[in-house]
Amino acid sequence: MRVTPVLTSAAATSALVAGFLVVAPPAPAEESAPTGGAARPTAKIPTAVGKGGAVSTVDPEASAAALRVLRKGGNAADAAIAAAATLGVTEPYSAGIGGGGYFVYYDAKSGKVATVDGRETAPRKMPTDAFIDPATGKPYNFTPELVTSGVSVGTPGTPATWQRVLKRWGTLNMAQALKPAIKVATRGFVVDETFRQQTLDNEERFRAFRHSRKLFLPGGDAPAVGSIFRNPQLARTYTRLGAKGERAFYRGKLARLMVDVVRHPRTTGTTDLPVPPGYLSLKDLRRYKVREQRPTRVDYRGYDVYGMAPSSSGGTTVGEALNILERYDLGAMPREQALHLYLEASALAFADRGKYVGDPAFVDVPTRTLLSQKYADERACSINPLRAMPKPTAPGDVTAFDGVCPQTNAKAATDVDTENISTTNLTVVDRWGNVVEYTLTIEQTGGSGQVVPRHGFLLNNELTDFSTVYDPADPNRIQPKKRPRSSMSPTIVVKDGKPFLALGSPGGSTIITTVLQMLINRIDFGMTLPEAIAAPRASQRNTANTTAEPEFITAYGPQLTAFGHKLVPAGDAFTSASQIGAATAIEVGPRGRLTAVSEPVRRGGGAARVVKPRR
Repeated sequence: MRVTPVLTSAAATSALVAGFLVVAPPAPAEESAPTGGAARPTAKIPTAVGKGGAVSTVDPEASAAALRVLRKGGNAADAAIAAAATLGVTEPYSAGIGGGGYFVYYDAKSGKVATVDGRETAPRKMPTDAFIDPATGKPYNFTPELVTSGVSVGTPGTPATWQRVLKRWGTLNMAQALKPAIKVATRGFVVDETFRQQTLDNEERFRAFRHSRKLFLPGGDAPAVGSIFRNPQLARTYTRLGAKGERAFYRGKLARLMVDVVRHPRTTGTTDLPVPPGYLSLKDLRRYKVREQRPTRVDYRGYDVYGMAPSSSGGTTVGEALNILERYDLGAMPREQALHLYLEASALAFADRGKYVGDPAFVDVPTRTLLSQKYADERACSINPLRAMPKPTAPGDVTAFDGVCPQTNAKAATDVDTENISTTNLTVVDRWGNVVEYTLTIEQTGGSGQVVPRHGFLLNNELTDFSTVYDPADPNRIQPKKRPRSSMSPTIVVKDGKPFLALGSPGGSTIITTVLQMLINRIDFGMTLPEAIAAPRASQRNTANTTAEPEFITAYGPQLTAFGHKLVPAGDAFTSASQIGAATAIEVGPRGRLTAVSEPVRRGGGAARVVKPRR
């Protein structure tokens, strides 16, 4: 997310009160034209309440694009694609047509929830030892070899996702849905501190490739804060995609260019970066297909919680953790004890994620068992209400359980986390009650670092989500045409057949815990939705230490340490950020009232909008 330097509203302030962040919202300024010409949306407004439709994204331009579609009579599917395409312009290091994602849709007419799996796939010719350096016989280093490479590039799924969504649920065609993004790419958007810093963080990688350097380092430096960044190449690419549909991406000149970039990486003479070539082929692109599949579902305290089924691990892991917690009255106990149980349930669900979850086209994923209440009841046998269990803990045995203690454990499985935090998420509700939750990504900040020549977008490095070393017992092992496991967790909550809440977040494997914690905050702890998003976060993923934001450690560290938890400040190999996630959400209230919420502080804050604001 961005901290926009040209905001006309006051910056949000925050304080730790009663265990959650209370945020003063900015004044509702909407536009800024720092260099003259057409006004450009820049205001970060974390919460908007009203009727007639709503949107929440990380970016003012993307939210404005979706809002315009909603105001002109488009539905949630139309607005979501408009927002996603605009994020490909303004958030090019987090998402774009060179990547993939997961789309969850509530259809108001039928009352059904459906999903589209637009995850990237491994090339057909990708060997199982693709991540082994043939020169040494040892695995490539994750950084820099794998993250900046052709071998990490999966077949993109985003254009096919947009096409499928518009065909099944939309009222606009592709050209109409992409029109707002084409406008933003042509006229440009205001560069903020985060965009400049992310560019500088990738400077070595971008300099290694001529077309990346030309686009993102004009004049030899990252774009200055307050300047206007334009991407006419991407505008032309979107125009062709709108005119010809997904064929313009998966066939023809653009397809040949992508294959050439992946199979024959060309670096400049100014870099020593090794860039292992990849395996993407024209056939991979031509034969890529999205998957439409049933969502995951669990009943949590009378709410139906729908999520994304494998290849994502989000739906099964969030669902299992909720089922484990179902037996405890979290809202009636001291907050530190409830949070202890949240951390323990998350650890157990992550143990099962590592052991059992992968692409179901290649792995027999026991989804029904992982989401069964009886299985969760037996998994809860491992929890001591007063003491943290040793971690990592073993997964459960999905072949032998009866819901009664003691539980049977399976052999422990190694689950190395290589997912990166740079992803984006958006939420849309329209006037008819249709709901979209969509998480999309190109994996690491800056993806593979490689811009497709003359087309203005980065290719993903999503295949780094596979396990590095091939193990026949590992559900996330590399296999040709396989989707790597993901933690993306777009979630829609339904109450009595009607939508109640939609939410999601970026953040790699912390996406799961962010969504889980927000659900607990809202449903169990009775926080308002803005409070549930702003509350400080902690993420336990079956590891010895629990990653936590500093505010969480300040509020609960001593109490949770007494339970035996080891809390360490958030941060990873790719960023010094001490924040977890960057969520968006919309709640549907009585008489059609919509509360759209984005982050008030994390990563600069987000942009929530409603069609008819409450006065």
